[in-house]
Amino acid sequence: MSSSDLLQQIRTGGEIPRHVAIIMDGNGRWAKQRSRPRTFGHRAGMRAVREVVEAAADAGVEVLTLYAFSQENWGRPPAEVSALMALLELYVRREREDLRGKGVEVHMIGEVGRLAPRTRRAMESLVDHTAGGQRLRLNLAISYGSRTEIVNAARRLAERVLDGTLVPGEIDEELFGQQLYTASDPDPDLLIRTSGEMRISNFMLWQLAYSEIHVTPVLWPDFTREHLFGAIRDFQRRERRFGRVLAS
Repeated sequence: MSSSDLLQQIRTGGEIPRHVAIIMDGNGRWAKQRSRPRTFGHRAGMRAVREVVEAAADAGVEVLTLYAFSQENWGRPPAEVSALMALLELYVRREREDLRGKGVEVHMIGEVGRLAPRTRRAMESLVDHTAGGQRLRLNLAISYGSRTEIVNAARRLAERVLDGTLVPGEIDEELFGQQLYTASDPDPDLLIRTSGEMRISNFMLWQLAYSEIHVTPVLWPDFTREHLFGAIRDFQRRERRFGRVLAS
């Protein structure tokens, strides 16, 4: 089925997920299958990023969060980490004007202070240049780890209790959620993981509490707009209960 047919089905098929989060996995395996270095796969994955961003906007998704670089990824070989940072800078140079023209507002979530100054400046310039975009909010999770995010949120609330501006009994889910990177976003309705791995890899542990999960064996560089639309159609066929029993 063509992407235009799938898009038409999405528009008439039910609820469109407001927030889609994607664990982009499989770059290394994609490159290995072609007897190329892992960095070759990471570069190929940039095409999939562009296609998915455009497709999400076309489908009417409000927020798209992409897991670009985890805190654990800092433990990879230095040459690979350097190559990944260079690719982030390349992404900014290639996509900055196009993202702005398409109404995409870019945000960064994660411990971005760990980035090298040049990479951090490049990413901040992308955020500044796209500010005000109304069509799609794109969260790039860079140097991101959900456990650290949750610990930092708890620490900030504890500090408010210590300085007397917050009573422990006032802490609830809403207040806690306001301390997270995604405080201004709805929780993801749909999580997509490529490459067939059945784990969430320390990604948005709080926010994914009631997300629908779609796992595909497709490796990230091969992921297309048709795959995204197929995942959204799968989401539309599901019955979301949020722990409740719906009336028959």
